[in-house]
Amino acid sequence: MTIELVDGKAGTAHISSEDKAIIHQAKFSKSDVVFDWGDAFKCSMSSPNRATIGTGCASIQGLDWHITAAESVTISNGSQGMKRNDIICAHYHRDSKTGNELVELTVLKGTPNATTAADPTIPSGKILSGAVDAYMPLWRIPLDGITVGTPVRMFTPKGALWDSVTLTKTNTNWNVDYRTALVGKMLIVAFHATRLNSDWKAAKEWEVSQLFTLPTGLEAAFEVHCAAVSNSSVGLHGVEVQTAGNAIALRSSEKMTIGKGGWVEGCITVPLA
Repeated sequence: MTIELVDGKAGTAHISSEDKAIIHQAKFSKSDVVFDWGDAFKCSMSSPNRATIGTGCASIQGLDWHITAAESVTISNGSQGMKRNDIICAHYHRDSKTGNELVELTVLKGTPNATTAADPTIPSGKILSGAVDAYMPLWRIPLDGITVGTPVRMFTPKGALWDSVTLTKTNTNWNVDYRTALVGKMLIVAFHATRLNSDWKAAKEWEVSQLFTLPTGLEAAFEVHCAAVSNSSVGLHGVEVQTAGNAIALRSSEKMTIGKGGWVEGCITVPLA
């Protein structure tokens, strides 16, 4: 039978890593993911030959794994006059005889070059297609001669599904209530803004009045405009909400005025870079 209630009681052990990988890939992503938990696998060089990876949580091709206490790996010595890139990876392995699986940290050593360092090839292997080995790159360790450079992160930590984001209110002329939901790389913002202190008088289209600044590290991948509504007489398309860079603002679509006490409300989805 090809239909299975994976999380249901079956009277016998039946939930496999393959089950979880399929479901996690369908829910979240086929890509490897590092989540914003613990130290998010922070890397530091505890010695010229020793890299320490902090706590963190991740998914390799849909299979979840984590580090609950710092782990260390060895970086081989560099060579005088040569450049080299090593890559610290999470290595998934399944024993072909027992079927037992594990994830451990490993270092893929680059090829020394006198002029330009290149990353070593990351072996490709699809776990759900039967591969017994798969690799998830985490950090690049550059070497210049015998000198070890600053580790370079090869991933962006992801926030939790349906996480919330606190925005900075940037305009004292607007009293803004809002709610946010962060879903992967999409930030959804619903708001109600009431004008304070003075009228907003837009003499022409494309004038803006900023409402929010996104938190440090978040920025719109591209500019987006959405229609908004107001209780002021601004016409059907008189005011919009836009996101560009790290700002969310109201934007006039034509000459208009929103008087003191007037309100604007709407919702915008911000595609994050």
